[in-house]
Amino acid sequence: MAKNAFDPLEGRDEIEVRLDGLPVEPPSGHRSLGAIRCHLEALALERHRILYSLSIDGQPVNLALPMPGQESFCRVEGGTVALEETPLLLLKKAFQQTDHARECVETALTLVLINDGQVAHEVWWNLALALKEPVLTLSLLPENVCGTPDGQTSSTQLRKWQLEQVASIIREVDKACHSKETISLSDALENRVLPWLQNLGELIGLWHETVLAGSRLGISSGVS
Repeated sequence: MAKNAFDPLEGRDEIEVRLDGLPVEPPSGHRSLGAIRCHLEALALERHRILYSLSIDGQPVNLALPMPGQESFCRVEGGTVALEETPLLLLKKAFQQTDHARECVETALTLVLINDGQVAHEVWWNLALALKEPVLTLSLLPENVCGTPDGQTSSTQLRKWQLEQVASIIREVDKACHSKETISLSDALENRVLPWLQNLGELIGLWHETVLAGSRLGISSGVS
């Protein structure tokens, strides 16, 4: 009989749990991924830090999504940031949201081609809701975290432009929905939505590396 992921630890293989590179005792009683994540979250909060990364057997987990229903694993590693480093957490979350949206678009490319127009349009309308999520997360960043290279455009203005881009993309793809052929919608997703998400992901990655480097050097991120 297959072992359930919620079975007690007794009689099961030991697993390795680490937080910020240091070994920690796994939660008592259960070894589900949900229980381990909750345990690491509590340990981080007790240290006035926030869990911002998690990997299972070396594979990163998107913390913006529910934990995978994986029953067999041997190593779970978590990474934290201090409260004053919350811009790193927000950038990480925005990157995960962007990556998730990109994966959804790639899946939608096939779905809109193999379904009729009404179903294809519903796929897009559900997907459109995810496009604004990373930009809204970025709006929570302090003003001076991620301005443009010329230093003349404020972060607030930059995020307003990003929201305008999302609105423009949604309108363009909606126009493609008026076509009787679902290939028009597929082309709009591939040629308009995916490149924007790719560029946004690269920009967020650059900001993350910049803030991370500043944190390592002890440079303030602007959080009071």
